[in-house]
Amino acid sequence: YTPFSFFLFLFLLLQKYFNIMSRAEGEVNNVDKIPVEQKGAFHQFLKSLATFSGDLSSLACPAFLLAPVSLIEYSKYRTQHPELFTAITESDDEMQRMLAMVKWYISSLNASFSSRVPEGEWEKKPYNPVLGEQYFMTWGEVDGCGETDVTCEQVSHHPPITGFYIHNKKAGISLNGHNGQKTRFSSTSLICEQVGQSLLTLHNRDNESYLFTSPPLTVNGIWYAAPYIELTGNAYIQSSTGFYATIEFSSRGWISGEKNHFKCYIRKNAGNPKEYLFKVEGQWSGKSNITPYGTKQSSFFLDVNEGELAPMKDKEIEEMDGMETRRIWQKVSDAIRSGDTQTASVEKSKVENKQRAERKEREEQGTEWVPKYFTWESNHPTIFSLQRMLASALKNKYDPPNAGNWVYKQ
Repeated sequence: YTPFSFFLFLFLLLQKYFNIMSRAEGEVNNVDKIPVEQKGAFHQFLKSLATFSGDLSSLACPAFLLAPVSLIEYSKYRTQHPELFTAITESDDEMQRMLAMVKWYISSLNASFSSRVPEGEWEKKPYNPVLGEQYFMTWGEVDGCGETDVTCEQVSHHPPITGFYIHNKKAGISLNGHNGQKTRFSSTSLICEQVGQSLLTLHNRDNESYLFTSPPLTVNGIWYAAPYIELTGNAYIQSSTGFYATIEFSSRGWISGEKNHFKCYIRKNAGNPKEYLFKVEGQWSGKSNITPYGTKQSSFFLDVNEGELAPMKDKEIEEMDGMETRRIWQKVSDAIRSGDTQTASVEKSKVENKQRAERKEREEQGTEWVPKYFTWESNHPTIFSLQRMLASALKNKYDPPNAGNWVYKQ
C-alpha cells in the first residue's frame, strides 16, 4: 500500500464503522416501512429540505411522519415531574432554591425531548396549532405536592407562538411564558432555535423570580425516516436573588462523547465570573452529578428516570370547547392512529383550509384577532431586570431581542 491508499482504506473502514454505530444509537433506517402511498410524499419531502427555511411547524410533512397531537400540548411536559417543580419553593436558603431550579429544569428537558417519545418509536412532527387553539390539563399530585394546572393558547400563527401558564396553587409557584421556533436546514439535519421568554415566580417567597432560556435543538435521522432530537448550544437561568447558571449541551461525537451530555455552571452575579459555585454534569436524559467549586468530590445530583410520573388529567373530547386542541384535530388523530394516512391528509387539509378562510374573512372585515387567555406585554419589568443582570454577567454571549412576554390574564 502507498501511504495515500492506506489512509483512504482506514478512512473508509472508520466511516463504515461509525455509520453502523450511528444507526445503532438512533438513526435506525425505517425507509422500508414507509406506506406505499406515502413514498412519493416522503421523497418530495426530502427534496424540499434542501431549500427549506423558516419555522419547523410550517414544514409540510408526510402523514406517516406526523404525531397524532398538536405542538401546543408539548408545553405540559415542562412539569411532568410536579414534585421537582414545587420543590423550588421549599428551602429557606437561596442557594438551595437555585439548585432545585436547575434540577427541575433538567427534568423538564428530558420530559420535553426524550421520555415523551414511546419506547421503540421515533420523533414525529406534531400539528402546527391553529390561531386561538387552546389546551387545558392538570398534573395530579405526587408526594403531596398538590395539583399543577396547565393552560396553553396559540397566540400567533405566523410566526407560530404558544403562550403557556402553569400554576401550582398549593406550593405558590407559577410559570408564565411563550415559545416559538426558528428553523434552518443544515446538511442532513434540521437546526431549530427555540425563541421566547419563560418566567418562573415563587409567590410565597416575595415573588422571587427566575428567567430561563431554551437550548437549540437538532432533528437528526430524517433521511432514515426515523427522526430524533439532540440538544446543542447553550441555555441560561437567571435568578432575582443574584444566582445564574450557564448550561452547555453537546451531542454525541464521531469518535467519543456521551449522548445528551450537558455541563451546568452555577455562579453569583457579584462574584468572579470565571469561578463557579457548583458544576453539574451528566446526561439530561439520564443521571448527573454535582461538584462544588475547588473540589474534585462529585456526588449524585439527579436521575431523571427515577421517581413516579404524575397522572395526567384531561377532559373527555365530548366535554371540550370547539377551540380545544383535541376537538380540532380529532378526525386527523383518529386516522393517524388507525394507519389511514390518506384520510389523515384529507382531514388535516380541512382544518388548515378553515383557518385560511377565517384569516381571509378577518382581513376583509378589517378586524384583529385577540387571544382569550393571554395579553402581550412589550416591556415586562421583571423580565427586563433579569435580562440586564444576565447580560451583565455574560457580556456579549446573551442579547435577547426584546423584554416582552405573553402574560396570562388572571
